[in-house]
Amino acid sequence: MSNPTSTPRADGFRMPAEWEPHEQTWMVWPERPDNWRNGGKPAQAAFAAVAKAIARFEPVTVCASAGQYENARARLDDGNIRVVEISNDDAWVRDTGPTFVIDDKGDVRGVDWGFNAWGGFEGGLYFPWQRDDQVARKILEIERRARYRTDDFVLEGGSIHVDGEGTLITTEECLLNHNRNPHLSQAEIERTLRDYLAVESIIWLPNGLYNDETDGHVDNFCCYVRPGEVLLAWTDDQDDPNYLRCQAALRVLEESRDAKGRKLVVHKMPIPGPLYATQEECDGVDIVEGSQPRDPSIRLAGSYVNFLIVNGGIVAPSFDDPKDAEARAILQRVFPEHEVVMVPGREILLGGGNIHCITQQQPAPRKA
Repeated sequence: MSNPTSTPRADGFRMPAEWEPHEQTWMVWPERPDNWRNGGKPAQAAFAAVAKAIARFEPVTVCASAGQYENARARLDDGNIRVVEISNDDAWVRDTGPTFVIDDKGDVRGVDWGFNAWGGFEGGLYFPWQRDDQVARKILEIERRARYRTDDFVLEGGSIHVDGEGTLITTEECLLNHNRNPHLSQAEIERTLRDYLAVESIIWLPNGLYNDETDGHVDNFCCYVRPGEVLLAWTDDQDDPNYLRCQAALRVLEESRDAKGRKLVVHKMPIPGPLYATQEECDGVDIVEGSQPRDPSIRLAGSYVNFLIVNGGIVAPSFDDPKDAEARAILQRVFPEHEVVMVPGREILLGGGNIHCITQQQPAPRKA
């Protein structure tokens, strides 16, 4: 299996939208004790619930370390879940796994972006991260899929969303952050996205959610629900630090045209909370120099937008929050053909993300 030295665009590949048919979804089993409380046990239960929810709709592969293989296999007791052994530094496969691309001849390949743990030595969340930087390559080798590697370009999958028809949404807060690709201009970053994802139009939102430790990943803030329509995290509370972020994003979205020349329809999704970790939850996390501190005073970047579209379903987080029911109703309204399944997301949020962050869809091959 030779790996191409060209780009996906040059080879006729594009990143499909999340609602296009999947072959399977990938996850990584959590265990890092300086990120997940109580040795990762509550998080493992939460990840298992997410994996089983997805497995109702499509196959799931969960990557677990050698030390956790047996435990993961026992807890993921579902015939539609495969467990494979892959070393890792943490469980965010949206950001460490490959971004899959497809052509119209039935082939699927993967982009293996450079990974530096959300900022390297300038605000990154842990060190070392080399095992996480190998996850995409290992997944692609397991699947025997050709790999495009960007050694000189850092990107996390959670920082982009596409409509499958030539438009990408991202945030300046993340992609233009000095701790990702300081050697590249905005125009050069856009060129890389166009070459590797085959997009034409790039919509730049200024920021993501307040206090998002990924530097404002778009997948926690705004996503496509179909071509020409997006779902945006929203608050009407002028005292909420997200208020100005939401207003600025809405202005950009309302003024934008996508690659097909369409104006965007913006659906608003309430932000839960505000949510905070308890002292007990923070006390359960190992204290390690260089790891992200956990503190009850730090607002959590909770969001219902951080869901996954699967074959025939929507798997979304709930937070035991008064807004859960409204969030479910909005998801059902914007995805009338899908079954909405909500899974408790608090334990995942405590580690710094949610359902979209811990999953990576592998598209099914398609022939034109």
